[in-house]
Amino acid sequence: MSNDPFARLPLVPAFTLTSQTVHDEGELPAAQLSGLFGMPGGQDRSPQLTWTGAPAATKSYAVTVYDPDAPTGSGFWHWAVANIPATVTELPEGAGDETGSGLPEGATQLPNDARAPRYLGAAPPAGHGAHRYFITVHALDTEDLGVPDDATPAFLGFTMASHILGRATLVATAETPAA
Repeated sequence: MSNDPFARLPLVPAFTLTSQTVHDEGELPAAQLSGLFGMPGGQDRSPQLTWTGAPAATKSYAVTVYDPDAPTGSGFWHWAVANIPATVTELPEGAGDETGSGLPEGATQLPNDARAPRYLGAAPPAGHGAHRYFITVHALDTEDLGVPDDATPAFLGFTMASHILGRATLVATAETPAA
């Protein structure tokens, strides 16, 4: 599929993102699927993430999980976190629960497209084919983007676009067979 969510954004250097729970170009594990949306085995657990090699001038990070293949015309944002301090280079699995219990002090978890400020696991419609989930860490040139706590992930993306120094992305997939 050609709908790359970063294709029309300025090119920035890449750095490395790894995960103990999600593998680039692999299927999302059941824990990263949405139990809230009725996916079998889904736990709505955000993946463990570790990143290295971000630009030296990085002052903070943002993390997003986005499905460009959702049948909405605008994709679906599953998770958005802003203002992660530059000293933090790892998030534990489950950091994006309803209280953000695994997020560092100062980080802001924004409402996803279901309007819940938490990680919402994958739940592609049955028979719609494979969906891609872009799990991205954005290295930023500012400590605080100034986005309100109730901002949408799209607003976060618009606000941070001119502050991105580098980007690290894993792309995982999920598919729900036709009934």
